[in-house]
Amino acid sequence: MSQIRKCPEISKNSIYYSVMLFLSLSISISVSKAELQRGYYMQSCPMAEFIIKDEVQRAYYSNRGYAAGLVRLHFHDCFVRGCDASVLLESTPGNKAEKDDPANNPSLRGFEVIDNAKARLEDICPGVVSCADIIAYAARDSVELSGGYGYDVPGGRRDGRISLASDIIKNLPPAFGDAQLMTKIFAAKKLTQDQMVILSGAHTIGRAHCNSFSNSRLYNFSISTAQDPSMNSVYAAQLKQQCPSGNDGANIIVPMDPVSPFVSDTAYYNNILNNRGLFTSDQSLLSDPSTAKLVYQYARNPSLWGRKFADAMVAMGQIEVLTGNQGEIRANCRVVN
Repeated sequence: MSQIRKCPEISKNSIYYSVMLFLSLSISISVSKAELQRGYYMQSCPMAEFIIKDEVQRAYYSNRGYAAGLVRLHFHDCFVRGCDASVLLESTPGNKAEKDDPANNPSLRGFEVIDNAKARLEDICPGVVSCADIIAYAARDSVELSGGYGYDVPGGRRDGRISLASDIIKNLPPAFGDAQLMTKIFAAKKLTQDQMVILSGAHTIGRAHCNSFSNSRLYNFSISTAQDPSMNSVYAAQLKQQCPSGNDGANIIVPMDPVSPFVSDTAYYNNILNNRGLFTSDQSLLSDPSTAKLVYQYARNPSLWGRKFADAMVAMGQIEVLTGNQGEIRANCRVVN
């Protein structure tokens, strides 16, 4: 006959304190390890994504260039201090913010679209939807409107309180970068070389100021060669007409993809194969065997690029995000609370 062992007595007080300790640790862990979630605002602000999309559509139908602008805004935000809407903050008397660095000003656009969406959201859900999430949703909607694949954007980002123009040069991929440098910069953000080539395809839409490429590619490539020899001569001649020598080009803009400048497609990769990449960072993808292989792959398979671009945008949207009790939810996207 087996013996029945009695469990040692546990006081009610020790049970209470054990439970409270467990709950305290659980809450602490969930806050510190909070992750982005799909449908994040379904309970707290169900109309959030609809309102943002409505504002993006209004802007897009007034000027299709807003699609590229909002995608680029998301990119420039995420690569500097993570996706925390620091790119939206205004400079103050004692600080020059990201948006006023030459890499962003005057080329970045779409700020008013974010402002309009934020104002409407604050009316119905004050203090709930972050500016960082608005940028991420607006970029997704812009990709769809320009003909790209749709994708779910997980929400829950919080807004940062710091924006420094001095952070730009250390983090943002430069137009003059070669494939090796671009790969290194993306790797620092935990993005693969494949994702770098995929996301570079965002240059299939949008425009560029002449001064962002003309000096290095058209007129002063090297001591012995004025024009970059890797550039298609017909394309270079066309660009020289649009961006004349001696003009700083700050107020002259050209499409980054002259074939289909408002459509998210793979013309970007075909342009590179024909030596018609606008920036050094674009054309250099053909000079490295590993990235050249990817350029050929995506040029031949538009649907593959479209799907992988959507996935890469989701990955980029999670760079160094603030969640849980980090940062804040700005009432005005241009200033900290």
